[in-house]
Amino acid sequence: MSFSDLGLSQPVLQALALKSYDSPTPIQRDAIPTLLKGRDLLGIAQTGTGKTAAFMLPSIDRLVASGRGLRPHTCRMLVLAPTRELAGQIADSARAYGQFAGMKVATVFGGTSINMNRRDVSRGVDVLVATPGRLIDLVEQRALSLREVEILVLDEADQMLDLGFIHALKKIVTMLPARRQTLFFSATMPPAIRQLADKFLTDPAEVRVAPAATTAERVDQFVSFCRQDEKQALLTIMLRVGFGDRGNMDRVLIFTRTKHGADRVVKLLAGNGIAAAAIHGNKSQPQREKALAAFRSGDVPILVATDIAARGIDVSGVSHVINFELPNVPEQYVHRIGRTARAGAAGVAVSFCAEDERPYLKDIEKLTRQKVDVAPLPANFNQEANRIKATRKNVASDTSGEERRWEPRPRRGEVGRHAGAVKPAGRPRQRQRARG
Repeated sequence: MSFSDLGLSQPVLQALALKSYDSPTPIQRDAIPTLLKGRDLLGIAQTGTGKTAAFMLPSIDRLVASGRGLRPHTCRMLVLAPTRELAGQIADSARAYGQFAGMKVATVFGGTSINMNRRDVSRGVDVLVATPGRLIDLVEQRALSLREVEILVLDEADQMLDLGFIHALKKIVTMLPARRQTLFFSATMPPAIRQLADKFLTDPAEVRVAPAATTAERVDQFVSFCRQDEKQALLTIMLRVGFGDRGNMDRVLIFTRTKHGADRVVKLLAGNGIAAAAIHGNKSQPQREKALAAFRSGDVPILVATDIAARGIDVSGVSHVINFELPNVPEQYVHRIGRTARAGAAGVAVSFCAEDERPYLKDIEKLTRQKVDVAPLPANFNQEANRIKATRKNVASDTSGEERRWEPRPRRGEVGRHAGAVKPAGRPRQRQRARG
């Protein structure tokens, strides 16, 4: 099947041809004909399956077909995204797909000038991609009205709930016209998401292209068991010599649980002569964009991120994902490793698991219904680890920029005085609001 078989217009097909997109993915194949008919849709698909094109292509055609002009301070299509990075990528796709249809696209999200946001929407836009908080700010300042919205899209709805946007979403829905087309996409479908979908959707069609929490089929997954204070040495060795016979580590994405942890990994890698950049919620928007651009271009082939960026990093060619710390919410593991093996490529995911993280690994294997293969430590690991510990720099910066002496993480059960201390053993909480 080709895109032309789905009923899309010539301007959209022309834009797809420029991007050399020939065949639709399963979610695009199943969703596009339904959306062209104007039905609401509930889409269940893991990240990297082509969801953006699945909702953007038919929406552009429907906006053109409706023939409604732009009115000042309004938008015709509203796309809500949980993170700045994801919002920016959706907007870039909308501009590319709508370039021959004359679509006017704008983004509004935190970390940018709200005065610039006000100017961007002052004359009206066809497609507005926004994060919930900044959108509500603009509406409350009367710089934007949502009364003309024809199409509403909620992307990555489950992460929106994880980040605490539930009240903002409920507030936004009261600002929208009752007659609209609503598209709801989520990688997982827990009861809370199902209830939210029921509030937003009217008699929706349902498209499910993969079981909830299915990991990417082309990702080879491994876990290495080590102590917390051995992880930095293991990471350094792996980045220097590669991971077995799985190919070169051309572009590596490393995940930590906290913002401070991401900065600390970057600092310690620099102390061992390995350049890396960090991206997390404490970084300004220009800093985040600069880090992503350097990672995308290959100038900085190693990026350290928190879970908040897990679904907002759409970079082709990520060869390896390394879970420096396992996520305490098992669904986040699926989103993390989904950053590799995109667009038909293969990928590798390696997790470092300390003793106190074994419950996290157990929950991940239960959720994904598969056992993660164990990758043993290198034969000369202890010798190399001791050498790295002896030669690395003895200072690390906290997130405020203040210098302090570096100390090894305390062993399980000890109480550390620094922010990276390990908590005593015991089954940790399985759910908490995502940090980063």
